[in-house]
Amino acid sequence: MFEIGNSLREARLRQGLDFPEVEQATKIRGKYLRALEGEQFDILPGQTYVKGFLRTYSEFLGLDGELYVDEYNSRYIPGDEETPLRARSTSTKPRRGNPRVESSVVLVALAAIGILTALVVVAWQFGSNTPNTAIPDFSSQPPAASPTTRTKRQPRQRTAAPIARFTATAALGDCWLEVHVGSAAGQQLFQGTVPAGRTVRFAQHRRLYVLIGRPGNLRVRLNGRRVGVPDRGSPTAVLVTAKRITAATA
Repeated sequence: MFEIGNSLREARLRQGLDFPEVEQATKIRGKYLRALEGEQFDILPGQTYVKGFLRTYSEFLGLDGELYVDEYNSRYIPGDEETPLRARSTSTKPRRGNPRVESSVVLVALAAIGILTALVVVAWQFGSNTPNTAIPDFSSQPPAASPTTRTKRQPRQRTAAPIARFTATAALGDCWLEVHVGSAAGQQLFQGTVPAGRTVRFAQHRRLYVLIGRPGNLRVRLNGRRVGVPDRGSPTAVLVTAKRITAATA
């Protein structure tokens, strides 16, 4: 077991981040971020929000999101919280109905079935006596134009580009990073030095612009695959999409 709130706070402070920066990057309101670090989970709307915010916040800080969700489940969600409801539902005894009322209901149902049967027989006899309606012959008429010739082709809908799940680990030493959404002029997600052995993750955008201080110290994964990073000296700028990492203009 570990302290969820203290661990999140220490990870944020190590990266030199304040709440407004984290709120802008994760889209989680500042008061909820403070509640997570203070383990004041009752402030959040519900358990689903707590788990989602925990996973997003911890992964943004380069931590294991599933580990934090599991720790929350083990400490704050007891496994037998639904047992009393089941006990109450099974202990309720069914009420015995009134025999007279039940017999009356049966008689009414039988009478209704008899009436419906009589109506069906009458309707069948009436239908069998009606003259057959002549079916017009359309064999001599020209075939109708296919409706598909008049329909307009619907424009193809563009499918949204997949998310680029970018993970960077300072495997061989400290590495300075600067990460933006889309391009160098886009929203800044991160700027600072990643200590040796630490990992940062970005998994909410389709395209990233990354400026790397020491590419040789960095090990990168893209959507779970180990990929190489173009090394054009210090610093090196790259563009990250879901399919590849390519060199960019710094």
